[in-house]
Parts: sequence; structure tokens; C-alpha cells
Amino acid sequence: MTGLRETRIASIVSLVLFLACSDVPPPNGGPVSEWPAWGGDPGGARHSSLTQITPENVRDLEVAWVHHSGDMEYGGGKTYLPSSLQVTPIVVEGTLYYCTPFDRVFALDPETGAERWSYDPGVDRTGLYLVNCRGVSAWRDPLAARDATCSLRIFLGTLDARLIALDGATGKPCEDFGMGGSVNLREGVGDAQPGEYGVTSAPLVQGDRVVTGAMVLDNRRTDAPGGVVRAFDARTGALAWAWDPVPPSAPPLPADGNGGPRYQRGTTNAWSTLSGDPQLGLVYVPTGNTSPDYYGGQREGLDYYSSSVVALRADTGEVAWHFQTVHHDVWDYDVPSQPVLFEWAGPDGPVPALAQATKMGHLFLLDRRTGVPLFPVEERPVPQGGVPGETLSPTQPFPTKPPPLHPATFTPDEAYGFTPWDRGACRDAVASLRSDGIFTPPTLEGSVHYPGMAGGANWGSVTVDPQRGLIVLNQQRAAVKIRLVPRDAFEKQFPDGPPKFGFEPQGGTPYALERVPLLSPLGAPCNPPPWGTLTAIHLATGEIAWDVPLGTTRDLAPFPVWVALGTFGVPNMGGAITTASGLTFIGATTDHYLRAFDTESGEEIWRTRLPNGGHATPMTYRLREDGRQFVVIAAGGHGMLQPKPGDALMAFALP
Repeated sequence: MTGLRETRIASIVSLVLFLACSDVPPPNGGPVSEWPAWGGDPGGARHSSLTQITPENVRDLEVAWVHHSGDMEYGGGKTYLPSSLQVTPIVVEGTLYYCTPFDRVFALDPETGAERWSYDPGVDRTGLYLVNCRGVSAWRDPLAARDATCSLRIFLGTLDARLIALDGATGKPCEDFGMGGSVNLREGVGDAQPGEYGVTSAPLVQGDRVVTGAMVLDNRRTDAPGGVVRAFDARTGALAWAWDPVPPSAPPLPADGNGGPRYQRGTTNAWSTLSGDPQLGLVYVPTGNTSPDYYGGQREGLDYYSSSVVALRADTGEVAWHFQTVHHDVWDYDVPSQPVLFEWAGPDGPVPALAQATKMGHLFLLDRRTGVPLFPVEERPVPQGGVPGETLSPTQPFPTKPPPLHPATFTPDEAYGFTPWDRGACRDAVASLRSDGIFTPPTLEGSVHYPGMAGGANWGSVTVDPQRGLIVLNQQRAAVKIRLVPRDAFEKQFPDGPPKFGFEPQGGTPYALERVPLLSPLGAPCNPPPWGTLTAIHLATGEIAWDVPLGTTRDLAPFPVWVALGTFGVPNMGGAITTASGLTFIGATTDHYLRAFDTESGEEIWRTRLPNGGHATPMTYRLREDGRQFVVIAAGGHGMLQPKPGDALMAFALP
């Protein structure tokens, strides 16, 4: 008996020593999960069931692997802006897929970062203003053998307006899709200038359809390419349906000279990511502005679906309902983010719901079956008195719950600066402009635009933690000066065309646009901090659970200024994810950090430096019961926030 006991003790000691020295952690019994869609799932909840990384051990995270694509553009050459690595990868059937700002697609081993294949669509970047790709989508053909060519397809939308299907195993184009693996999205939308029309967001896959809108460059002309949303057969690339966002009473346009489709030009577009509910058979489309953004006197009703959430029937493309977040939008208050689907515990039982974040700091919670708000939305009077030729909406919709998450006004007394001198300069600048709140109309004299065209919230959207009943979202606060310039004065000032930045033509209207950030002489935003926030909201009540500044001025301000300012809250672009263990992960900020917050309290409990701004939404996965949970984020900067691009895709895991 003694020998047996000693043998057992020796075995236990040996096991403990082995585990202490092993590079492979013991299985923790937690779940395994991939990340099969850009938003984690077709409804975009950005929530993971994984629990291996916890608030107690998150401080032990370390770099597991880094992948460099080599795709960077510094701007000023072929492109106007530096490239932006805004991608969120997907992990499907044991492979990680992501796209670069040049629309190259890489397939990687998710646990090592080793390349399996890459594909280059050969996009011509000449004249591009936006150089980014936020993601790709995957589809498994249920009718094909699993080892058949293109039975798993990766769909990519490109900056030059193609929809491409790739074999998930090899990266080769699926020859039976469209013409040799590609569908031309320019068909029927009107002539597009270089960089004016293309796809920057991941397509939506629902059933055997792949659905996509497209980005249309802002403020160029009234007859910009049309903003049609189309569904294609995932096997053949044949057009299944097209939703032309014109008023219901508008007659369809006749076919073009070759018998092909023709869509209304200048309509609202869907540049952000769509969501889908297969059970309800609906596709949810966030729409932008009718062209151009800041003058609507010639739209003639074409903004009927502008700045809205539109529910389309997935089988036909017919409108089931729509909810407009801004009437007659002349502020570039696009609905910028993916509609997020969740279950709301209503007083009479669960309700299929939808959360829509907006640039104004308004978060609308809707019944996704009908579009009816879950909490009251009030039509309130807003400022009037725009430019000649404009007809403003007398009211705008305001949610009562959650309350507005962005300051409603900005007065000269609230002006900020690092010193009395630059604070005084900001005070004078604000005092010289009309500033009547978030719906101050554009004027000839100049107006404060606050929130600015970037938000509030943007394409990072929100994340929903169903266990804790919380919505978490990040926002930024940065005031902008806008001014409408009469056409003759504009052409006299810029006889050879407008400069690259600061002025935009709005061709076909009586007014061009001046639009510049409101900054102090020392480069600080003139509006008071925080300039970036992270907020959690109780789903059940619509009340704010916590609200904290997001980010420091490191990488914006010189040392030791950023040290003295501490966690100040800074401009940000990207989004957050939540996990079942109670963590919220987010990059997004202009300081080069990936952070983890306690989802319950909003306390920042971990951060690590990145080689560049993580202006993307992270994702997480764990493939095996004896494997590690990984958190991955693109750290490649943002062309509008930071001038230096990067190309690093970084994975973190416990040691």
C-alpha cells in the first residue's frame, strides 16, 4: 500500500511539473468557437462565447503571431490618402481569411499565422481616395461535396467595384461565378470616376444569396453613381434582385441601350455592413446620404430612404419596413454602422430586436420585425434658416431611451485649449460660427458641425453581451466647421478645381462645401474632452450602465504632455467585441493600444502597445478543446487619423 501511495504521489508531482514546463496550456473545459462572419455572426453582435481569457488572466496575454502583408500606401502618389488597415478577419472551418487595403486576400493558419494562400485581384489604385477593405465573407454550398472545388467560397468586394468568389481551399477564382469568378458591379449605376464607386465592407451571405451595396464618394456631384443594393446567386453570380433606393411612387427606369439594368443616379448608398435574419427572411441595410451631403434643395424626394435602416425581404428585395434616423439629412449623418440583432426581454416576452448606432450619438432600439421603436422616439423641433433653395425638415427624431450619448450643443464658453492662448482662439472661432446644436443647418457664414461627419459612432458599430444584458459602443467627439460657398465664388477661388482637402465641389448644385476640423493653434480639438468614449447601456431599461474616456493623447501629443493628461479620451475609429468571460476588447484609438475592459464595470484592466493604430474591430476564436483562445486585431493605422500606414495583423493568446 505504501508503494502504491508513493507511486501515485510521484505521478501527480510529475504531472504538475510537466504542466508547469509545457508550452501547451491544459484544457479548461470552456467552449470552442470560430468567427464565421465580419460581425461574429450575420446579426453582427460581436460577442463570443469563449471563456479561456478572463478578467483574472487577461494581463498574461502575449503576442502569439504577427502577419505582414506588405500592402501599404503612403498617399500623395497614386492615392489621395494613406492606406487604412480596417479589416476584421473571419475564421471558417479552421482557416483565417482577411483582406488588405489593396483587396488582396490571405488565408492563414489561425494558430500560427502561417500563410496557406493569397490572391491579388489587381486593383488599380490610381485616383483612389479611400484605400481599405473591412472584410470578406464565406459561404458553404450545402449541395456540393465538401472536397469539391469552390464548395467553400470566400466573397470579396473590391475598390474597383467587382464581386469576386474564391475557392476557400486554394484561393483560385470560382470560374462558374459570373465571368471567370467575378461580377461587375458598375453595370447600371452610371459612369464612375476613379475612386468614386467601390466596395469597402464585407458582403452579406444569407441562404444562397450574397448581398452587397457599395461606397459612393461624398460631395462630388448630384449625378453620382446610384446606390443600388443587389443580391446575387452565390453559385452562379446571376442577379437575383436589385433594390433601387427611390421613393415607392417612382417608376422604374428603362433599360440601357443594351437591354441591361439602369438604376437611379445620386441615390442614397449602403457603404457599411449589412445584417441578416434568416428566420425572418429579412436583410437589414444601413443607408447613407443622397448626393450631395450638405445641400438637398435638388433631391426632389430622392432622400426618402436616406440615413435609414431599411429591412428588405431576402427572397425578393422588396421593402418590408424602414426607419429614418434623420429627415432630409444635410449633415452627412449617414447610418454608418452595421445594424446589430439581439433578443430584447420585453414586458410581454422576448422581442426580436435591432440596435442601430448613429453619428449623432443617438442609439435606436427597434423591433426588427416591424421597425417600431422599443422605447418612445419623439419628433422635436430643430433649428431652421438654411441657405436659399434649401428646405429643412422642421423636426427630427430623438430617442428617449437610451438618452443621446453625444453632447447636444457646443458654445464658445465650452471651448477648449491646452493654454489660455489657444483656448481663446477656439472661443473666437466658435463665436464666429452659427452653433445651435447637432442639427445646426449649413450656412453661407459658417456653422459648427457637432458631431462631425465621423460621429459619434461610425462603422465599428456596437457589441451586445446577452449574458450581462449590455450594449457596448465607442464614439468620438470632434467638432467641424462647415460652410456653403456660392458656385461663382468657389470657381473664382479655385479655377483649376478644389484642393485635395478642405473644399468639396458638390457639382450640379449652387454651392460648394468648405469642411475643416475645428482645431486650436496647437492642434487640439476645440470642443472639450473627452474626445473619445466607451459606453455600456442596459438593454432592459435603456439606461447608461457606465461611460468612460477611451484612449490617451500618446502618439498625438509630445512627451511629457500625454503623460500629464492621462486617459483623456481621443478620436477613434473601429469597434469593440465582448466575450462570455466578461471582457470587452477594443483598439480603435489614435494611441497605439489594444485594451481590455471589464464589461460589468467599465474598468480598463489590460492594455498592450501595437506597432500602429488598431483602427479596426478585433475578433476572437478557439479551435480545439486543448487549444488556446486567440484575440486578433489589425494594427495598420487609418488614413484620415494618422499619416503613417502599417500592415500588421496581430494575434494574442495566453502563454
